[in-house]
Amino acid sequence: MMNTLYLPELREMLAADDRPGLREFCTALHAARVVEFMEGLAPLEVWTVLRASDRSTCAEVFGFLPEKTQIEILESGDSRTLSQLIADMPADDRVDLLNEVEPTIVKQLLPLVPVEERRDILRLQSYPEGTAGAVMTTEVAKLPASLNVGTALEELGRQATDLETIYYIYIVDEKDHLQGTVSARQLVTRLGKPETPLSEIMERNLVTVQANDDQEVVAKKVADYDFLAIPVVDDEQRLAGIVTYDDVIDVLREEAEEDAYLAAAVEPLQAGYLQTSLIVLTWKRGFWLFTLFIAALLTAFALKSYQQVIDQVGWLVFFIPLIMSSGGNSGGQSATLVIRALSNKDIGLSDARRVLARELLMGLFLGSALSVVGYVVGWLMLPAPPTGPTPVELLTIPITLLVVVLFGSLCGAGLPLLFRRLGVDEALMSTPFVTVLIDIGGILIYMMVAMKMIDGLIRTAGPALTL
Repeated sequence: MMNTLYLPELREMLAADDRPGLREFCTALHAARVVEFMEGLAPLEVWTVLRASDRSTCAEVFGFLPEKTQIEILESGDSRTLSQLIADMPADDRVDLLNEVEPTIVKQLLPLVPVEERRDILRLQSYPEGTAGAVMTTEVAKLPASLNVGTALEELGRQATDLETIYYIYIVDEKDHLQGTVSARQLVTRLGKPETPLSEIMERNLVTVQANDDQEVVAKKVADYDFLAIPVVDDEQRLAGIVTYDDVIDVLREEAEEDAYLAAAVEPLQAGYLQTSLIVLTWKRGFWLFTLFIAALLTAFALKSYQQVIDQVGWLVFFIPLIMSSGGNSGGQSATLVIRALSNKDIGLSDARRVLARELLMGLFLGSALSVVGYVVGWLMLPAPPTGPTPVELLTIPITLLVVVLFGSLCGAGLPLLFRRLGVDEALMSTPFVTVLIDIGGILIYMMVAMKMIDGLIRTAGPALTL
């Protein structure tokens, strides 16, 4: 919900060009709250408010604006002023933003950005999307090992205003080769011994990532070691930058969002729902929806091929939804568990036999329990012989449930492993294929069991699916 508490005052200050008042508004609150109270303003009005503040405050508040608003400001504001804003932004944030702005606008802005920042932007843009280099920041606290604690604190004080974080200080040589790290806490606790060399207190056994490492690998390392930041190095162990915890949170959010899309058999959206064109949205949803539609058609053909069986024993129809949903649900559970285990590196392809064995046992346990319930439900629902099935014929339901749950569990576990082996995204591919196999397989199993268990039933199926 839009927060309109300060909107009347903001509009009055804008109309009166009250720059001192606008500056006080920007500095009196946390940057995120400033953005919250400006939600009712147009992008150019927001930019007018921000321009009234100092450069560091302007960049800080700008970083909390919605991406759409940031892009509109960059594409419609004064290039020279905006180039200063870009230079003041955190290195990783400005690169992410410029990647979303119209290329023609970027070409106008970049020549106006100071040389050092411009080189940094171009270097970070060279890293592939989804890698450590693409999400890192180059604003790093670096000190030589030759300094002592007292001198290090003085130097850190000079660097602090230009850095995203100073909790970790990285010790490098004259060619930026990473040698170790010390924390700000270590420095502060040794204020009583300012002559202590950094080489004596620095941590040498470092956990690092390569610039081309996948961002998921980076996020996992940060989570495993509870880091606030992790250094990014090149092939020669030179410090390229750091990935901070806030960037890791963004990565984890992206991965969770992607998993949610994939679980629903929808290709992940690159932009927001309302920002994605109907054509793109239709394609991303329609491809797999069409696949599932084909699966439903195949299921209909399977049922049609057993028309004579169904005509003879009408009560079989009542339990088709039960059979298909039980298989589909068990397959979906298994697929979700295995996909998550693969994503979290809890299992690998070498564990395939163990995984399938566990799912076989789980299918037996769950299928047996559902079989008992299915038999009781069938006994309560259907009339007694001679109009209804005999106790032996009624076994069609529990036997089918057991086999279908087993089949669903093995398919749900096996397909993600198979697609991982083939190098295909198991999360995207597994759900539609599990649905297809279990829907068709459930019908085939049901009819096969029925034709074995029910006396006098026709022993042949249609031409399309002969048993």
